[in-house]
This record gives sequence, structure tokens and C-alpha cells, in this order.
Amino acid sequence: MSLSRRSILRYFFQSAPIIGVLVAALALGGCSAVRLGYNSGPTFTYWWLDSYFDFDGAQSLRVRDDLQTVQDWHRKQELPLLIRQLKGLRAMAPKLVTTEQVCGVVSELQTRLRVTLEGVVPTIAAIAPSLQDAQLEHMLQEFERRDQKWREEWINGTQAERAQRRVKQIVERAESFYGPLKATQLTIVRDHIKASSFDGPRQMQEMQRRHQDALQVLRELRKTKANPAKATTELGSLLERSLKAPDPAYRTYWEKITTESCAAMAALHNSSTAEQRTRLAQTLLDYEEDARALASQSPASLEQTSTTVAPSSAL
Repeated sequence: MSLSRRSILRYFFQSAPIIGVLVAALALGGCSAVRLGYNSGPTFTYWWLDSYFDFDGAQSLRVRDDLQTVQDWHRKQELPLLIRQLKGLRAMAPKLVTTEQVCGVVSELQTRLRVTLEGVVPTIAAIAPSLQDAQLEHMLQEFERRDQKWREEWINGTQAERAQRRVKQIVERAESFYGPLKATQLTIVRDHIKASSFDGPRQMQEMQRRHQDALQVLRELRKTKANPAKATTELGSLLERSLKAPDPAYRTYWEKITTESCAAMAALHNSSTAEQRTRLAQTLLDYEEDARALASQSPASLEQTSTTVAPSSAL
């Protein structure tokens, strides 16, 4: 199995530091990718952040050290919660589920994501006053590049092309848990996409708002040379606005498409065969066992494998 550095970064852009590392690793499956991916989390997350900030030497050292500290905390505090959630999902696997149950799982994952991201805020706060004009310009260019990618995938082209792309994404993710989908299940996915309230331009507008907000906050922190406490407070507020849009109308829209997705996931699961549910339960058990192994690893054992992944290597 091989993943390029760029492929790994794409995974991170679609998720988030540390938790995103684990989610991406879980999506890989096989070849010890879960454990290797998680244990290399600080390195992978550093790449993700550096793709935006283009750190200098001193910033790089601070970020790398802090990310390791965050992962040590995550291993002790968050992995046990993940294990508990995986165990709960495994118990649900053989049963019918409701839209509300699926949305409950999503809500818990969002909460855990928020908690983990909050752990990264002090690191960004520490380096924010030292950011240079060239670094903020690099961040602006990276935002623009990713805006363009979003536009190409979810705004440009025909509606049929965009729908086909969304169907493909959902099917690939579902089949990684259930195995090949049946014709009736493919119909459920297509019907969901056809009726979806998804609005590419609207989501791009919110994404651009977040980008502008981030740049404004970072520029102000640099300009005022804010102390760590002030910078942490400002970046904490920025995180809150990023996870929960200030616009009530957008929040209503997001809740609607989230509920639609939960309903589709519930319908897809409820249409699964006994064989598919058995495979789902086994996949969840495998992830649970990996998470238990990761949670129990000692610093000494990690030091022995810390050189297995370098920035230029491939898994």
C-alpha cells in the first residue's frame, strides 16, 4: 500500500488534525495503517498545518513539540472515548437504526473534534504574533487554491456530473464498511443525492467567510503582538465561528443537510443484509482493537518506531 504526501494532505483537509489522522487511517484499512497513521499523527498534522503557514525554523520546532504533547493527551483522554463509541456502534450494527440515532453519533464525533481542535489553539496562538507578511500571503494563496478546487468539484460542470461525484464518494465510503452495495442500496444513495438540499455556492461562500475571518484575526494578532492569553482567546473565538457559522440562516441550512445525510445513512444501514451487517460489526471491532492497542502503547515503544515515517516517505 502506498500513499503520497499530497494524498495524505488531502485526507487532512477533509477532516482535522489528530482526529483527522485517525479517521484517515481508519479509511485505509490493512497493512497496519491505523496504528502507523495514528502514531505518525504529529508529523502528518505538521504537514497539514505547514501547507497553510509555511513555518520558519523556530515556529516549526514549537509546532512539532506541541503537536506531540496534544497527541499524548489524545491517546490518554480521547482514545478511551473513541473505544467506547466504537463498542456502542458495534452493538448497533445488527439492529435497525433511526435518523436520530445516526445524528447522535455525528454529534458526538463533532464534540470530540471540537475538544481536540481546542487543544491545538494554544500552539497557533504562540506563533501567531511571529507570522510574517510572506506567510500570511502564502496562507491566502493556499485558501484561494482550495477555493478553486471546491469550485471545480462542486460548482462547475453540470448538475449530473456533480451528483455522480457525490454518489461515488458515498458509495466508496459505505462499501469500505459494508462491502459491495446492492442495486436497491445504490438507489437509496442516488435518491438521497437527487433530493439533497446541498448548495455548492452557498457552502463556498461560508468557506470564504471562514478564510477571511482567519486571515483578519491572524493579521490583527501579528499587528498588536498579542500576548499568549489574548491570542488564545481570539483564536478560540475564531474556532467557534468556524465550527458554528454566525449566520443563523446558514446554521439552519447546515442542520437540514446534516439531518438529510443522517436519514440516508439510516436508510442505507436498514437496507443492509445480514452479511453486510456482520462485515460492519467486524470492521468496527478491528478498529476498536486498534484503538485499544494505540491507547496502551508506552512512550518507550513509540520511540522505537518513531523513525519509520519521514516527510518524504510513503506508507
